[in-house]
Amino acid sequence: MELHDVTYTIEDALALITLNRPKYRNAQSYRLLDELDAALMAADADPGVKVIVLRGSGGNFSSGHDLGTPESLEARALAGVPDSGIEFYENFRRYNLDLTLRWRNITKPTLAMVEGFCIYGGWMIAASMDLVFAASDAKFLAGLLEYFSVPFDVGIRKAKELCFESRFITAEEGKEAGFVSRIYAPEDLERETLDYARRCAENTTTALRMSKLAINKIQDAQGYSNAMEGAFADYFIMMGSRSGGGRVEGMRRLGGVDLAVKGTRGERAGQTPAESLVPRS
Repeated sequence: MELHDVTYTIEDALALITLNRPKYRNAQSYRLLDELDAALMAADADPGVKVIVLRGSGGNFSSGHDLGTPESLEARALAGVPDSGIEFYENFRRYNLDLTLRWRNITKPTLAMVEGFCIYGGWMIAASMDLVFAASDAKFLAGLLEYFSVPFDVGIRKAKELCFESRFITAEEGKEAGFVSRIYAPEDLERETLDYARRCAENTTTALRMSKLAINKIQDAQGYSNAMEGAFADYFIMMGSRSGGGRVEGMRRLGGVDLAVKGTRGERAGQTPAESLVPRS
C-alpha cells in the first residue's frame, strides 16, 4: 500500500511508524487507519523486525477520530460508505474494534511514544500497544470509547472517575493509574524510548513472542476480549440513541472533549485556567 498519512521506516531491528497528519493533530481518518494497519502488519510479518514503535508527528500523538475534515469527507464519499444498515455496522466495527483488537495481538512488542494530546481514538490506539512511554507534558483523555479498554488500563474506579467527569489527565496521573509505563522530558522521550526498544530487541524472538502471548492470554482469561465486544455494543447503542454527547455544533469536536477543554480553560466549576492544555483545533 502507498502510504500518505503514515510513515514507515526500519532502523536495525526496530520498525518506526508515525501517524502523519500534523495539520489535524493526527486525527484518525479511515485512510490513516488503513495505512496504520498496513504498516503494523508489515512490521509484524518482517522477520528482521523485533520491536515496533508508534508515534505521532507534529508534537501530538492523536486528537482522536476524524469528525469531518475535507479530505476525510471526500474519501468517504468516494468509498461509498453508507450511513445505516449492516454495511454501516461492518464498516464502523472494522475501524473501531476489529483493527484495534488485531493490533493488540500483534506478535511483537509494541510501544506507543506519546507526545502532546492523546484523545479518545488516540487513547484506543495507544491502549492497543503493549507499553506507553510519554513525554512529561503529554495529556490523555479517556471516555466510553468504541474500544473500551479503559477499565483494564486504569482500574475500575479510576475509569468511572474519568468517564463521569470527562477531563484530561497528565502523564504522571496516567502512570499512577497504570496506563503510562514511563515518563521522560520531551527532549529525552525519543532517545529513551528507542534505547528501551533496542534493549528489548536484544532478547530472542521466541522469548519476546511467548512472553507477550502468555500475558495476553492471562488478560483474556480475565475477560478482556469479550469485554471489548460487549462495550462496543454499548457504545453502538449510545451512538444510535443520539443522546451520548455527540459532536459540538459547528465544530469537529465531541461533547466529552469539549467538557475537557472547558476544564483546562477554567470554564467549569472548581477549575483553574491552564490555557497551555487546550487543543487549538
